[in-house]
Amino acid sequence: MNANPIAPASLSPNFAIPSIANIVATHQARLLGQSRTLDAFSLLASTTDQHMYLADQSGIDRKRFIQALVESQPLHSVQYLNRIAQDGQQAPQTKSTLVWQAEPGEDNLSTTTHRYRYLSGNIKRRDLIGHISSLDPQHYHPGAFADCRYLFICAESLWKREGLWELVLQTIDRAEYDIHSNWPAIALNCKIILVGSSALYSVSYIEERLFASHFPLLGELVNELSLPEFSEQDYLQWLVTLADDKGITLTQSALAPLFNFSSRLADHQQHLSLLTTPLLQLMEQACAYSQSRELTGAAITHALAQQTLRHNASQTLSAQSFDDNFINLPTNGTMIGQINGLTVLDAAEYCYGEPARITASVHYGDGEVADIERKSELGGNIHAKGLMILSSCLYRIFGKDAPLHLNANIVFEQSYQEIDGDSASLAEYCALMSAIAEHPIEQGIAATGAIDQFGQVQAIGGVNEKIEGFFALCQRRGLTGTQGVILPKSNVQQLNLHQDVIDAIDKKQFHLYQVEHIDEAVTILMKMPAGIPDDNGQFPEDTLYRLVQDRLEGLAGYPDEEDSFFAKWLAKLKLSS
Repeated sequence: MNANPIAPASLSPNFAIPSIANIVATHQARLLGQSRTLDAFSLLASTTDQHMYLADQSGIDRKRFIQALVESQPLHSVQYLNRIAQDGQQAPQTKSTLVWQAEPGEDNLSTTTHRYRYLSGNIKRRDLIGHISSLDPQHYHPGAFADCRYLFICAESLWKREGLWELVLQTIDRAEYDIHSNWPAIALNCKIILVGSSALYSVSYIEERLFASHFPLLGELVNELSLPEFSEQDYLQWLVTLADDKGITLTQSALAPLFNFSSRLADHQQHLSLLTTPLLQLMEQACAYSQSRELTGAAITHALAQQTLRHNASQTLSAQSFDDNFINLPTNGTMIGQINGLTVLDAAEYCYGEPARITASVHYGDGEVADIERKSELGGNIHAKGLMILSSCLYRIFGKDAPLHLNANIVFEQSYQEIDGDSASLAEYCALMSAIAEHPIEQGIAATGAIDQFGQVQAIGGVNEKIEGFFALCQRRGLTGTQGVILPKSNVQQLNLHQDVIDAIDKKQFHLYQVEHIDEAVTILMKMPAGIPDDNGQFPEDTLYRLVQDRLEGLAGYPDEEDSFFAKWLAKLKLSS
């Protein structure tokens, strides 16, 4: 198996960015990629006795999206809440009913003057149902149930107040609500849309009988779009609309860094983020730095650099520990049973990559591959699962017909916090092979990737941060031209690297290798082919797995088979002839 170096053209997304000259901001551009939600909202407008749950995400401007959603539907006729006597004549409320009609009556109490309302925060009962005037017991101050066509309510705000949650569900179930014991009930004349998280929707749907009965329509917002499905021009109009809301003008040069930033948020070369908050924050910061509401590419680039500077304090301290050799992690030469793995440290608002030294040792035993992180209670469940898969892969190759008489210990050196995830499985496997075969690993090449029981290398998260973290360490120490990173081939489509990394790879000072199988990785790291077994399960000479096989047989105590008397006699006959 041959690993292919990754070409510089594949290291970042390539967009066909159109001209901004004729792009106009529109409210409907805010609904880009939200076909599921639009379908649910159209059904809401066309059906009776069905209400909707809008599952949004943090990072999306909720209020502006709601406005665009409502404006996507045609205007509805205004409705009037009139007080009508039971015999058809006007009368006091004690002998009357309250009816929604198309025309205002002589005793009109409320009008659906608003297309929509949005309630959140400290919602009160009177905000929903209204209240009777303390000065005039026949005068009604309408609440949100009575003065709008679409009522959007923050689901989390309701959930925190059980009484209001029950009020909304009971009102929907009865299709009416009471405002006073002396007043007749008022028919519910609006559509209710609860807005909250997908998790809250799932809990409510399972645990609340009335919720499942009356909220069949789910509009789940997506936070990114795929370019094969939409065009760069569609996304550009969306960006222009966001900027226009804040009075910002985008120039042509600003588009490339904005598209790259959006793609990095989406973590895919062919995806673009629909999270309005981080994009608008970046635009506003760029405006502040440039002291202009007309954004250029230089302003965006500077704002991104300053954003990193404001958040990378812990990253800088960590880098200093590597530079002062408080953390021992060689990036040159070769070592047996040792490899540089890659980790991601994720804070609430910032994440960065950092290499980690992984070591493996082996000795005679009963076949256990021990996870020291797990035994010391510093390893998570997913990491433990990765080690189990590694053990299974080891037995599949070398232990099909007999048990393995070795014990192995694998550890993240100088790690003092919990390790989780299976992205180090590939590096751990390579370190184990090196320890068993007693064959050295190139320390200038780091590895990341998960593996399955059949040795296939699988995708991992944080690939850009991991590469950039190891590159930064190698760059500070001096690039040698032999350093690089091994990553899963399936992660190549996520690459969106900083320009200094791309420049170094283009100059062949740093390398990226894409692999699909563990055999490709060990070949790169140990400069020796892994080997393919013959029909008897024996690997060829001068291969890594033959070294492993010989060591395992030595640990098992298998002596070299001595030729029988008959075989010796035949050999003598051949020599004499």
